[in-house]
Amino acid sequence: MRLRGRKGIRENLEGQPELVVLDAAPHRGNWKAFFGNDNPIHVELGMGKGRFISQMSVRNPHINYIGVDMYDELLRRASEKARTAWGEKGEETPPNLALLRANIEGIESMFAPGELERIYLNFSDPWPKSKHARRRLTNERFVEKYIEILNERGEIHFKTDSMTLFEFSLNSFANMELVMRNISLHLHRDEPREDLVFTEYEMKFMEKGQPIHRVEVVIGEEALREHRSAKKEAAKLELESAALQEESEKE
Repeated sequence: MRLRGRKGIRENLEGQPELVVLDAAPHRGNWKAFFGNDNPIHVELGMGKGRFISQMSVRNPHINYIGVDMYDELLRRASEKARTAWGEKGEETPPNLALLRANIEGIESMFAPGELERIYLNFSDPWPKSKHARRRLTNERFVEKYIEILNERGEIHFKTDSMTLFEFSLNSFANMELVMRNISLHLHRDEPREDLVFTEYEMKFMEKGQPIHRVEVVIGEEALREHRSAKKEAAKLELESAALQEESEKE
């Protein structure tokens, strides 16, 4: 990706230390101090222009968000989106958002083990050539890193327009014997999922009627317990409903 940034972009980013983080190393294991609270931390890897992470931070003020990208120009655009989104709520600086310039290859140097609650992978580069499979963000070598930095409530939420990447990712998660839920091959088939925040790419694909694929991967032990409990409760309700239906038909 080639981005033509504005003149003075680095100075622009350096002038926003309350929002833009240019070096993750000093914060590794201490991100809660950056935010000044103990709220859960959710991270988007490859945030692009920042619409998703900005809107998520506005929608969920009780959660801390970090948007990660390696391009200065994208960080600049994301900072503008974030300030605009929060400006509408009367906040000059987003209180629960950080924009981090970093290469995802070194994610283990950005976050300590168990420091994150959720990782979002939205429309990651599909790297379609098989020889580039190691670069895909759902490759097992990356997922192993995610598992290390996620806590007991850890989850990975993945969205893509690429069926090839989606199939690769499902196989990758399955090979690692990870639990998947809410698998969708066409997320907005019936109507837009307004309960979810859309990325810039997603909005364009929706307008064209292109399928969006999505899956949630349950990682942490507490998250797994809640998932299994929810499945049992759903199965119980289904059986009760079937029994009532049977009784009704007998009458």
